[in-house]
Amino acid sequence: MSEWLVLTLAMAAACAVVLAIVVFNHRRIPEDDDPSETPDVIEYMTMMIGVVYAIVLGLAIAGVWEARSAAQETVRQEAQALHEISERVEVYPLPVRQKIRADIDAYVAYVVDDEFPYMADHGELNDKGTELLEKVRRGVTDYQPANDFEGQAYQPLVDQVAVVDDARGARGQNAGETMPGVVWFGLIIGALVTVGLIFTLQIRRTGRELLLAGLFSALIAFLLFLIWDFDAPFGRGIAATAGPFTDLFPQLTG
Repeated sequence: MSEWLVLTLAMAAACAVVLAIVVFNHRRIPEDDDPSETPDVIEYMTMMIGVVYAIVLGLAIAGVWEARSAAQETVRQEAQALHEISERVEVYPLPVRQKIRADIDAYVAYVVDDEFPYMADHGELNDKGTELLEKVRRGVTDYQPANDFEGQAYQPLVDQVAVVDDARGARGQNAGETMPGVVWFGLIIGALVTVGLIFTLQIRRTGRELLLAGLFSALIAFLLFLIWDFDAPFGRGIAATAGPFTDLFPQLTG
């Protein structure tokens, strides 16, 4: 059974139970009952729906912002680990460190110039970046230290390569959209219900009321747009950037 079918059945069951209770209670009301003495609950219901929807919006914004921040942190970790490798290979012979640094430069240049735009368009990593990182790994792990001094630097370099690989994998997992479709369904339906309840309060055509209704609707639209913009950490306007790479490797990006 799909989650959409379960959601539909649950919502239908909830509505059916509430309507059945209302109809049952209505039949038990005596004929001499005065409805004017019964408190009007429409304002209370409107207020509670608005509060619940505000909480949902807040949680959604916090979730996508956290995902965006986590994506930016993985970029920083990847760039920092590559920078550490480039600096620590100073203890290796000149030909070895030149090759490792050249492989790192090629990988960084490709990530900044090609892979970030590719992630924005496709929501995933590509094989070329993986191949370039594998060259960096082979350059570090295949070298056999010639003395104890080089041997002490070997294992930390291997560990930094593992950090780069882990950060790259996390970057690939964060490349696509993070919000499930069922959450978007709830956000959009909730927005329609919340805005629609304005009309249950007998809104008039005065300038003040129309202005407030328009601002309220615009605020809901802005918050939904903000969630949508943060939803793809690498793909939209306020996205995670390649800034850590350009900061640590300025010679490759001008």
